[in-house]
Amino acid sequence: MTKYIFVTGGVTSSLGKGIISASLAKLLQSRGYRVTIQKFDPYINIDPGTLNPYEHGECYVTEDGAETDLDLGHYERFLNTPTSQSNNITTGRIYQNVINREREGAFLGKTVQVVPHITDEIKRNFKILGENGEYDIVITEIGGTVGDIESLPFVEAVRQFRWEVGSSNSLVIHLTLVPFLAAAGELKTKPTQHSVKMLLEYGIQPDILVCRTEHHLTADLRKKIALFCNVNINAVIESIDAPSIYDVPLLMLKEQLDKTVLTKLKLPNKNEPDLESWKDFLGRLKNPTAEVRVGLVGKYVELPDAYKSIVEAFVHAGAKNECKVKVSYIHSEQLTPENAVEKLRGLHGVLVAPGFGQRGFEGKIEAIRYVRENNIPFFGICLGMQCAVVEFGRHVLHLEAANSVEMDGHTTYPVISMMEDQKNVTNKGGTMRLGAYPCDLKKGSKAAAIYGKLHISERHRHRYEFNNDYLKDYEAAGMIPSGINPQNGLVEIVELKNHPFFVGSQFHPELKSTVADPHPLFVNFVAASLAYARKN
Repeated sequence: MTKYIFVTGGVTSSLGKGIISASLAKLLQSRGYRVTIQKFDPYINIDPGTLNPYEHGECYVTEDGAETDLDLGHYERFLNTPTSQSNNITTGRIYQNVINREREGAFLGKTVQVVPHITDEIKRNFKILGENGEYDIVITEIGGTVGDIESLPFVEAVRQFRWEVGSSNSLVIHLTLVPFLAAAGELKTKPTQHSVKMLLEYGIQPDILVCRTEHHLTADLRKKIALFCNVNINAVIESIDAPSIYDVPLLMLKEQLDKTVLTKLKLPNKNEPDLESWKDFLGRLKNPTAEVRVGLVGKYVELPDAYKSIVEAFVHAGAKNECKVKVSYIHSEQLTPENAVEKLRGLHGVLVAPGFGQRGFEGKIEAIRYVRENNIPFFGICLGMQCAVVEFGRHVLHLEAANSVEMDGHTTYPVISMMEDQKNVTNKGGTMRLGAYPCDLKKGSKAAAIYGKLHISERHRHRYEFNNDYLKDYEAAGMIPSGINPQNGLVEIVELKNHPFFVGSQFHPELKSTVADPHPLFVNFVAASLAYARKN
């Protein structure tokens, strides 16, 4: 039978439930167990696809085209296994499913209520991944904080679920904060006690407490927490602030979190964890032999979580190249023809980030013009690639009014146009081109050399595309469409012939970069930036 682990959070949000879940999953996976993680989010949006990145950070897209929470990115980066629509469920999805069934008459005239109808639907979703026979353990992260009104149905569903499957088939890990009060000069356990007391009021006794802290927990503190919170002392786990999220699996190994979990779930300690490749990655990450400065040009740079997967892809690619990638965030709205040189000076490479809408578009164009004309390595993703096409059209092909129809619906030269299948779409949510699509690479191109193969698959999230009416003009001038979708002729990759590294991709390569398998486009972009740094 599949075993279920629930991870809840107390005291405050942003304690790192996603990282703890991913780290535990990594440890269990390294012992030979088949593990997956799912995230239940308490907001009423059906998915985060329509949320502003300032609200929720980046929107992470899975292979099957689900727009999901950025924590799923952590799950994939740590475990190196793909997630799907079933790995991220929101309150909105739960209610939508129940209301649709009510409209169909599925409840036979019953009054539809939170208990049992909503909680039954939540429990059904708890089980989806466990019932397909692919996993030994399913870790379920409950978003929000215990005590939030929005989280209550999820917490109640966990209580019912545990009662139904039995205590040895499920457990609850509660993540809390043990703050350090500088005035008193000591760590305080009261917030943790209150948080556990609240969980007990809802009928759930946590099995393991993971305590986020800035200072080490003493044996006395652990005893006190164990005593007041009804847990074994070996189930009080310290989660001290770490220099990198990739240190957390080893810190949890030292705290024997995985052993405690296996004991409570009555599972055998199959093998000792095999973390050699993880340690090798950490060794290269922490001992770089060089450093490069890369500019990330975007309009959401005040919140680095808006570009989480890109930043982590740089971490993976940097470790692969044994160099530290220092990311400089550059606000595209503040870039003008007058200040572009000054703002981009000293960078060894520039990545122009994805995004939507007019704001900051012209600043991205200026950044691309500067790096193209000065032979600085450039990497454009999604809108970044489209900006490169517009910039090239304006300044090389002399189509002065070249633009994307997203920015100007009446442009004389619509070098970026709306995809045919998007023209009649009126709903915003979940209607873009989403998920994995195939791409054929041109023999002899830089893209083919980077990937080392001619057929690839990458993930998408866009409505607009390169306008193939201009394809011949662009090729003749030196911008090569080196990646093409075999089904519809969509240009997936553009590159410049006579440039050290100038690549734009319509897809999002950052979504497939993991610790075990850094993305080749990022690895090569960092290598090109490193070569540029050494020359200059």
